[in-house]
Order: sequence, then structure tokens, then C-alpha cells
Amino acid sequence: MGSVKEYFKSLGTGVASLVKGMQVTGKEFLTPKITERYPEDRETRQWPERFRAVLRFKYDDNGRAKCIACGICERNCPNGTIKIETKMVDLPDGKKKRKLDKYLYDLGSCTFCDLCVTSCPHDAIEFNNDFEQAVFTRGKLLKQLNDRPEPEEPQPTAEELAKAAAEREAKIAAAKEKAAALKAQREAAKESGAETPANDAAAKAAAAAAGDPEKEAKIKAALEKAAKLRAEREAAKKAAGEDAPKA
Repeated sequence: MGSVKEYFKSLGTGVASLVKGMQVTGKEFLTPKITERYPEDRETRQWPERFRAVLRFKYDDNGRAKCIACGICERNCPNGTIKIETKMVDLPDGKKKRKLDKYLYDLGSCTFCDLCVTSCPHDAIEFNNDFEQAVFTRGKLLKQLNDRPEPEEPQPTAEELAKAAAEREAKIAAAKEKAAALKAQREAAKESGAETPANDAAAKAAAAAAGDPEKEAKIKAALEKAAKLRAEREAAKKAAGEDAPKA
């Protein structure tokens, strides 16, 4: 008798559960559909601006990348997602400049933390909304962001070239003058017999500070202080020699 009672009890529980489930199913059956029509509406769908999909470069009005290869984004990336390679190029005016060679970005290891974007001092990179990045091999997730042809550097004018040449000549002449002044000071010290390591260092410092009044004043004050201390030591030695008992 007990088994029959348990049978009908479990049957009633099952029917009640079935009715409850059918109520939920019927309610959802009448609810308006919100199924996404992707990819049919790919051209018209608007994605949130804050959505981060993949990193990309930003360019100025002349088509040049804003990135200067400073490496701040590479150092701030917690996963080592970014790798920057640089190169040295010769400018038309004879100077050298470090430029970006390759900006490598591994989408597969990116956590989209946005630290690279917020730390960039030149606003050179950003995340776009292009989320369609599915590929068949992991190697295709490694992207080179500077994939555009780099515009040629503007050629300097004749005035700029002349100015750069004049600056180079002025630097060379200033270096020669410093070397000559240092040589003259050394020769004078040799003739006076006062050439010591301290004097040689003082001469070098004075030659290096030539043309800077503030540095020259500091060096002069230091030399006067050193001379005063030296005189006091000599006086103390002399006094100690005179006070010593004679045999």
C-alpha cells in the first residue's frame, strides 16, 4: 500500500514540475524576439565607443605616424604584448635621428587593459571596434601596426643647411678654444712648478665652465676655499714644528 502511495505522490510532483516548466516556456514563446542579425546588419550596427577590439596607429594630417618610438607603451604593457624596434637614419642636414622601424603587437596575448594608450605621451595609439579578428593560426595574431609606407622627410632649405653647418663649425671652434685654454693652463702650471692633480682638475673644470658665469663663480669660490684650507694646514704644520722640543 505504501509503494502505491509513493508512486502517485511522485507522479503528482512530476506533473506539477512539467506544468511549471511549460508555463516558463509559454511565456518565453510569447516574448518579443531579440535575436542578433549579425552578420547581416554588419554595415549598419553601431558598436559602443568604449569597446576595445584591437590596437591601431594614429596618423597626423601629413600621413605620418605620431609614434616616436619612445618605448613607454612597451614598458607599461603587463604581458609583453608590444615590441618596438628602432633604427638610426641620417638626416639631410648631417644629423642622426632615431626612428621607428617595426611596431609589433601580439593580439593573442593582449588583455585590453588600455595602459599603453593612456600612458602614450603623443596620443599615437588607440583601440578600435573591429572585433572580427578570428584567424586559423596564432601566428596571424601578431600584427605590425606601422604597415603604411612612410612619407619621405621634408628636404631642408638652403638656409637650414647653412645654419646647421654654421652651428657645427661653431661647436668645433668652441671645442678647439677649450682645448687650447686647457693646454695653456697646463703649460703655465708646469713652468711655475705648481702642477698637481688638484690643479690639473681645477684647470679642466675652469676650461669646461668657460662662458658660463655661474659655473665660473662656483669654481672660483671652491678654489679660494681650497687655497684657504691649504694655507691653514701649512700654518698648523709650521706651528707644530716650532713647538716641538729641540734635542
